Amino acid sequence: MSSNQPGTRLNKYLASCGVGSRRSCDTLIQEGQVFVNHSCCTNMGTRVMPGDIVRVGKKIVSPRAPEVVLFNKPRGLVCSASDELGRETIYAVIPQKYQHLKNVGRLDMDSEGIIVLTNDGELAQTLTHPRQKIEKEYLVTLDQSFDNEVLEKLLTGVHTSEGRLTAKSVKRVSSRRVRVVLVTGVKRQIRIMFEALHLKVTKLVRIRIGSLMGNALEVGKCHPLDEEDIELLKTNPKESRTSRAGSGESFQKSAKPLGMNVAKKSTRKSSKRPAPYMPARKSSKAPKGRRK
Repeated sequence: MSSNQPGTRLNKYLASCGVGSRRSCDTLIQEGQVFVNHSCCTNMGTRVMPGDIVRVGKKIVSPRAPEVVLFNKPRGLVCSASDELGRETIYAVIPQKYQHLKNVGRLDMDSEGIIVLTNDGELAQTLTHPRQKIEKEYLVTLDQSFDNEVLEKLLTGVHTSEGRLTAKSVKRVSSRRVRVVLVTGVKRQIRIMFEALHLKVTKLVRIRIGSLMGNALEVGKCHPLDEEDIELLKTNPKESRTSRAGSGESFQKSAKPLGMNVAKKSTRKSSKRPAPYMPARKSSKAPKGRRK
């Protein structure tokens, strides 16, 4: 359809109301759960006009001002509004004023790190759709040291029960730690890949989404994002590169931390400071050969 048509396409309208991503809204429409002006609407091409009343189930919905928050998830919590097994969810620690926001993607219960909460369905779609290839970086700690061959296999592909899985980038941090970057993934992908290589992940922390680093955000805390932060979420670092095992190259140089949470620069004085400039003193002695 032409973009200059009047009104807003129904799935986009629902996404702007915080109902979910466009894809999930399409499903609601197909299932007959959406009503426009009190009539069930299953036509995917329906456009919402000013003054129309839109309802999902029994609830009337309307567009809200977009809110985006970065949350540093602690270990031991489930990324869900409720859990059928009775496990504690992230909403047990998220402040009340953000309880209406939905998590974009998930981190498993044993993992920690940054996750986006928002009522902006368009942003959620951008961050999760495979076509966008938004990078997510993880700091992984293993139960034992490993050879560089392991990192090469992560890049070329690991054969698992979920199929052949790959990482976009890897970089060794220490004998038991590695940074891993994914752009698309299956549930628990990093853990599954290492298990296939006979290694166990003991700690997994997501430290970056797009170009936004969350390394200075305290665990269990939320930080509202401004427009600049949101743009960083949607773009990958320009200097991101695939780093081979033992290369020692800089990794994702252009990724930036949250504006309000930039770590303080070290105040330690360098032991190799240049000597201060001092003007030369005039000598009181006459030059040799010219003494009186």
